[in-house]
Amino acid sequence: MVIACGALAREIVALQRGPLAHVDVTCLPAKLHNRPERIPGEMRRKIVENRAHYDEILCLYADCGTGGELDRVLREEGVTRIEGAHCYEFFAGATDFATMMEDEPGTFFLTDFLTRHFDRLVIEGLGLDRFPQLRDDYFKNYRRLVYLAQFEDPELTLKAEAAARRLGLAFERRVTGVGGVERFLTRLERATPLQPSERWPI
Repeated sequence: MVIACGALAREIVALQRGPLAHVDVTCLPAKLHNRPERIPGEMRRKIVENRAHYDEILCLYADCGTGGELDRVLREEGVTRIEGAHCYEFFAGATDFATMMEDEPGTFFLTDFLTRHFDRLVIEGLGLDRFPQLRDDYFKNYRRLVYLAQFEDPELTLKAEAAARRLGLAFERRVTGVGGVERFLTRLERATPLQPSERWPI
């Protein structure tokens, strides 16, 4: 079984229709990203609820702002997670993400999920719908918006371009697919038991 962030549900469903039909998934609400201190406790609750029903449980979450607390819970529970500080890193791959940040530290990232919900999560979430003048304060140190696309979707690309214009940033699109997620999840077929301290490379 995989316990995943709700922001990854669409990607996981796509994989379940193909090579990962044998994987059961349960998701924590994507809105927990607004309260990352709650993620470790909610993850532990899900693990405890499901432990008796599965031989193996994996965590499809990055650290996501928990400051290492998620990893502490997972070590205690003997559950492995995908490696990365955030989903941008495991979608893009650690090496490519590091290169992008080295090339331009002032980079704002969008995924398919964030692009679909840009108005609610970014504009309304930051209060820019009520105080648009704050945009230049929030984003004065950003230079570009990079849209990490998981699927080919012209409509989402247009929305991401519009988001970049709204934030006053240069636009760049990179197709990442879901390869990093798929490579992690296919390790479920590994024959030997996982050790609590193991973490999969991307």
